[in-house]
Amino acid sequence: MAHDIVFFLADDETAAATRLRGAGEAFESVTCRFIEPDSAIAEWDMYFEEPSAEAPPVEQLLEWAWPEWVTAPLNDGVEVFALPQRLTGALANASSAELEELAGRWTTRVRSEDGDDMTDDDLLAVLQGVARLAASAVDTGSGLYSWSS
Repeated sequence: MAHDIVFFLADDETAAATRLRGAGEAFESVTCRFIEPDSAIAEWDMYFEEPSAEAPPVEQLLEWAWPEWVTAPLNDGVEVFALPQRLTGALANASSAELEELAGRWTTRVRSEDGDDMTDDDLLAVLQGVARLAASAVDTGSGLYSWSS
Protein backbone atom coordinates (compact mmCIF):
# COMPACT_ATOMS: atom_id res chain seq x y z
CA MET A 1 0.00 0.00 0.00
CA ALA A 2 1.31 3.43 -0.90
CA HIS A 3 1.92 5.75 2.03
CA ASP A 4 1.89 9.04 0.14
CA ILE A 5 -0.08 9.65 -3.04
CA VAL A 6 -0.18 12.82 -5.12
CA PHE A 7 -2.50 13.32 -8.08
CA PHE A 8 -1.15 16.14 -10.25
CA LEU A 9 -1.23 17.88 -13.64
CA ALA A 10 1.75 17.74 -16.00
CA ASP A 11 2.92 16.44 -19.36
CA ASP A 12 4.53 12.98 -19.75
CA GLU A 13 8.11 14.24 -19.61
CA THR A 14 7.51 16.36 -16.52
CA ALA A 15 5.55 13.56 -14.85
CA ALA A 16 8.41 11.12 -15.50
CA ALA A 17 10.85 13.58 -13.90
CA THR A 18 8.89 13.39 -10.62
CA ARG A 19 9.91 9.76 -10.22
CA LEU A 20 12.88 10.43 -7.95
CA ARG A 21 11.91 13.68 -6.25
CA GLY A 22 8.12 13.44 -6.00
CA ALA A 23 5.47 15.73 -7.38
CA GLY A 24 6.25 18.52 -4.91
CA GLU A 25 4.50 21.83 -4.44
CA ALA A 26 5.22 23.09 -7.96
CA PHE A 27 2.22 21.18 -9.29
CA GLU A 28 -1.50 21.72 -8.94
CA SER A 29 -2.26 18.59 -6.94
CA VAL A 30 -4.39 16.57 -4.52
CA THR A 31 -2.72 14.47 -1.85
CA CYS A 32 -3.89 11.49 0.14
CA ARG A 33 -2.41 8.63 2.11
CA PHE A 34 -2.65 4.88 2.42
CA ILE A 35 -4.51 3.89 -0.74
CA GLU A 36 -3.44 1.90 -3.78
CA PRO A 37 -3.47 4.47 -6.60
CA ASP A 38 -3.47 1.91 -9.42
CA SER A 39 -6.49 0.05 -8.06
CA ALA A 40 -8.25 3.35 -7.30
CA ILE A 41 -7.70 4.53 -10.89
CA ALA A 42 -8.96 1.20 -12.25
CA GLU A 43 -12.00 1.34 -9.94
CA TRP A 44 -12.85 4.87 -11.06
CA ASP A 45 -12.40 4.00 -14.73
CA MET A 46 -14.60 0.93 -14.38
CA TYR A 47 -17.31 3.00 -12.68
CA PHE A 48 -17.58 5.45 -15.58
CA GLU A 49 -17.56 2.65 -18.16
CA GLU A 50 -20.01 0.45 -16.22
CA PRO A 51 -21.83 2.69 -13.68
CA SER A 52 -23.15 0.98 -10.57
CA ALA A 53 -23.38 1.91 -6.91
CA GLU A 54 -22.32 -1.65 -6.08
CA ALA A 55 -18.65 -2.52 -6.19
CA PRO A 56 -17.95 -5.22 -8.79
CA PRO A 57 -16.34 -8.48 -7.70
CA VAL A 58 -12.59 -8.22 -7.12
CA GLU A 59 -11.99 -10.63 -9.99
CA GLN A 60 -13.74 -8.25 -12.40
CA LEU A 61 -11.67 -5.32 -11.14
CA LEU A 62 -8.45 -7.31 -11.55
CA GLU A 63 -9.35 -8.02 -15.18
CA TRP A 64 -9.91 -4.31 -15.90
CA ALA A 65 -7.36 -2.23 -17.83
CA TRP A 66 -5.01 -0.81 -15.19
CA PRO A 67 -3.21 2.53 -15.53
CA GLU A 68 0.08 2.67 -17.35
CA TRP A 69 3.37 3.53 -15.71
CA VAL A 70 4.98 6.74 -16.90
CA THR A 71 8.37 5.35 -15.91
CA ALA A 72 9.37 1.75 -15.45
CA PRO A 73 8.83 0.56 -11.88
CA LEU A 74 11.86 -0.14 -9.73
CA ASN A 75 12.01 -2.06 -6.50
CA ASP A 76 11.74 1.09 -4.35
CA GLY A 77 7.97 1.43 -4.05
CA VAL A 78 7.74 4.63 -6.11
CA GLU A 79 5.18 4.58 -8.93
CA VAL A 80 4.09 7.22 -11.42
CA PHE A 81 0.89 6.43 -13.33
CA ALA A 82 -0.91 8.27 -16.11
CA LEU A 83 -4.67 8.36 -15.70
CA PRO A 84 -6.39 7.24 -18.91
CA GLN A 85 -7.68 10.15 -21.01
CA ARG A 86 -11.19 8.72 -21.03
CA LEU A 87 -11.16 8.67 -17.21
CA THR A 88 -9.83 12.22 -17.09
CA GLY A 89 -12.68 13.33 -19.34
CA ALA A 90 -15.25 11.39 -17.33
CA LEU A 91 -14.04 12.85 -14.03
CA ALA A 92 -13.99 16.35 -15.51
CA ASN A 93 -17.64 15.99 -16.55
CA ALA A 94 -18.89 14.00 -13.56
CA SER A 95 -21.87 15.27 -11.61
CA SER A 96 -21.80 15.62 -7.83
CA ALA A 97 -24.17 12.63 -7.61
CA GLU A 98 -21.81 10.47 -9.70
CA LEU A 99 -18.81 11.43 -7.56
CA GLU A 100 -20.76 10.67 -4.37
CA GLU A 101 -21.89 7.29 -5.69
CA LEU A 102 -18.37 6.42 -6.84
CA ALA A 103 -16.88 7.54 -3.53
CA GLY A 104 -19.34 5.32 -1.67
CA ARG A 105 -18.43 2.33 -3.81
CA TRP A 106 -14.70 3.05 -3.51
CA THR A 107 -14.94 3.50 0.28
CA THR A 108 -16.75 0.17 0.59
CA ARG A 109 -13.99 -1.60 -1.36
CA VAL A 110 -11.16 0.06 0.57
CA ARG A 111 -12.86 -0.75 3.89
CA SER A 112 -13.37 -4.39 2.86
CA GLU A 113 -9.71 -4.74 1.88
CA ASP A 114 -8.04 -2.66 4.60
CA GLY A 115 -10.46 -2.87 7.54
CA ASP A 116 -9.26 -0.81 10.51
CA ASP A 117 -6.09 0.12 8.63
CA MET A 118 -8.16 2.07 6.09
CA THR A 119 -6.99 5.56 5.21
CA ASP A 120 -8.22 8.44 7.37
CA ASP A 121 -8.66 10.60 4.26
CA ASP A 122 -12.14 11.63 3.19
CA LEU A 123 -12.33 9.66 -0.05
CA LEU A 124 -15.16 11.80 -1.42
CA ALA A 125 -13.02 14.92 -0.90
CA VAL A 126 -10.08 13.18 -2.62
CA LEU A 127 -12.27 12.21 -5.56
CA GLN A 128 -13.76 15.71 -5.81
CA GLY A 129 -10.25 17.17 -5.81
CA VAL A 130 -9.10 14.79 -8.53
CA ALA A 131 -12.22 15.67 -10.55
CA ARG A 132 -11.26 19.37 -10.29
CA LEU A 133 -7.77 18.49 -11.53
CA ALA A 134 -9.33 16.51 -14.38
CA ALA A 135 -11.37 19.55 -15.40
CA SER A 136 -8.16 21.63 -15.42
CA ALA A 137 -6.40 18.93 -17.45
CA VAL A 138 -9.18 18.99 -20.05
CA ASP A 139 -9.16 22.82 -20.16
CA THR A 140 -5.38 23.14 -20.46
CA GLY A 141 -4.51 19.99 -22.44
CA SER A 142 -2.40 18.66 -19.55
CA GLY A 143 -2.25 15.08 -18.42
CA LEU A 144 -3.41 13.79 -15.03
CA TYR A 145 -0.95 11.60 -13.12
CA SER A 146 -0.42 9.95 -9.77
CA TRP A 147 2.87 9.70 -7.91
CA SER A 148 3.13 7.41 -4.92
CA SER A 149 5.68 5.99 -2.53
